[in-house]
Amino acid sequence: MTLRALRVNYDLSLEEVAESLAISSHALFKYEEDSTDIPVELARDLAEYYGISLDSLFLGEKSALKQEFEEAKRKKKSGHLKIYRGS
Repeated sequence: MTLRALRVNYDLSLEEVAESLAISSHALFKYEEDSTDIPVELARDLAEYYGISLDSLFLGEKSALKQEFEEAKRKKKSGHLKIYRGS
């Protein structure tokens, strides 16, 4: 879920969130447009504000590791992944 989607989901205005985080609404707008440049401290504050993990903030609902694990399980079940067990 994107930063904008999180804000809209909570029915919050850009100004409300920006004021709570002590940043300008313009800065928050820019971070909503491109979340790759968010300072670590602000990312932590955003995650805490929305009650989500940093993984969820940057990677969506599931962490990348969890997604990879689930994909590996699906491949194993379907026979597309062969597990090597050494002797």
